[in-house]
Amino acid sequence: MDISILITVTFLAGLLAHLAHLPPLIGFLAAGFALREIGFEQNDLISTAADLGVTLLLFTVGLKLDIRTLFKREVWGTASAHMITNMVLFVGALSAVKWLGISSISELSSNGILVIAFALCFSSTVFAVKALEDKSEMNALYGRVAIGILIMQDIFAVVFLASTTGKLPTIYAPLLLLLLPLRPFLYRLLNRVGHGELQLVMGFFLTFVVGAHLFSMVGLKADLGALIVGMLLAGHPAASGMAKALFSFKELFLVAFFLSIGLSSELSLESIYIALFLVLVLVLKSAFYLLYLLTFRLRSRTAFLGALSLANYSEFGLIITAVAVHQGWIGSEWMAILAVAVSLSFLVSAPIHKNADILYQSLRPQLKRLQRKKLHLEDQPIELGQMQVVILGMGRIGEGAYDMLQQYYPDLVLGIDTDLDKIQHQIESGRAVIQGDATDSDFWEKLAPSKDLKLVLLAMPHHHGNQYALKQLKSGEFNAKIAAIAQFADEAEKLKRLGADEVFNLYNEAGAGFAEHVHSQLIANKKTAE
Repeated sequence: MDISILITVTFLAGLLAHLAHLPPLIGFLAAGFALREIGFEQNDLISTAADLGVTLLLFTVGLKLDIRTLFKREVWGTASAHMITNMVLFVGALSAVKWLGISSISELSSNGILVIAFALCFSSTVFAVKALEDKSEMNALYGRVAIGILIMQDIFAVVFLASTTGKLPTIYAPLLLLLLPLRPFLYRLLNRVGHGELQLVMGFFLTFVVGAHLFSMVGLKADLGALIVGMLLAGHPAASGMAKALFSFKELFLVAFFLSIGLSSELSLESIYIALFLVLVLVLKSAFYLLYLLTFRLRSRTAFLGALSLANYSEFGLIITAVAVHQGWIGSEWMAILAVAVSLSFLVSAPIHKNADILYQSLRPQLKRLQRKKLHLEDQPIELGQMQVVILGMGRIGEGAYDMLQQYYPDLVLGIDTDLDKIQHQIESGRAVIQGDATDSDFWEKLAPSKDLKLVLLAMPHHHGNQYALKQLKSGEFNAKIAAIAQFADEAEKLKRLGADEVFNLYNEAGAGFAEHVHSQLIANKKTAE
């Protein structure tokens, strides 16, 4: 009966949030608080599921992360500078409010203020990843930078937890470096397991045994282990497939994580007032993110969207607060305060992040004035120059189209693809190809319309990618003819309705071409011979 009530309340709260055009996680947070009010308490099952969800989340983040991202100035520089600035901000804010006589704050010692300030510096990895996944912008520049900053923050948190809990790594911790030479073996193993249920089980094995358990055995954070093992596999072609296989389990376990926040927090009017004050301070926290990202020469739009992705408080803040309560540095009421602040920050951030582009357009003139003149190499405008033909997607079809059109438009054809290895191969073969992701809104924001452009070919392998690119072309200032490929009749019809001038049905046209080739080679030639 208890389980039925828990599932019912969780589902209805998530459904109401969805109907209100909010992320379901807002409903799950509300369900946690509601369940606590009707007598439910945190239990081992929910706590374990919540821990599994966070661990799986970090493993899947690692699968998609390029380690080189962490060494970029806009990532480590922003993370470090923001941490220092926010420590000053929150220490100042809490010290100022301390004199108002609010008991939870006025009773804080200097060490207590420092640890609360540190906990508030973090932004939520769970929220940011889910928000970026929902918008399919994990690979956008602002998404990659935001995730890199969050991982740097996670590293800061791990260092803090290791130094304050007294659980220093054991003498065997350096043996984890042996995972690096094991990487080729893990690659071969991933090749052998295929794409079925064995790949899924291998994902759980790598997450919870090789990653979490192995790191825990040597005194390191389990979640850090899952993240690092995921990063070891990030370059493998099957890594994205494994992340997709684990997706449903990760989502289910994260429901328990959001429930656990509400279930573990006892609400009071004072905790709500303090949490509301902390949410107001988020404006300054976000402003510092924006300022530092602009300082590292990112475009105003990239910096703005990146700052909004990080405009919240973190589940890691709750972990740090729990450690501080256990050590006796702060009172237990701060668990409720931080839980409410985290929940409210999600509630505020979700609709803002969802409508970030609309909000940016309204603030664009002011933000543009803050933008540096010399932009980051990855964030500079994409100029087509005098190119008359652009092919989006340089697979086999795009490559064949490029070679054919090159005969009619010599040196005026440009290919665009996301795969750096493929681009390098194309360049070595003498083709003009640049990197760009036509499924990323950032790409279209940076792409400058060209009066010389006559034809755009949408040759990406996935229908939704071609459909998205077509919508962007029709809504922008592009007057070129647009042709696209489709695999099925309904896809071709949809592309035509969206405004494609010509659609090439791969299966129909390939079948006709195959039959014509067979007839000319086997039948017509035979008759000629006779």
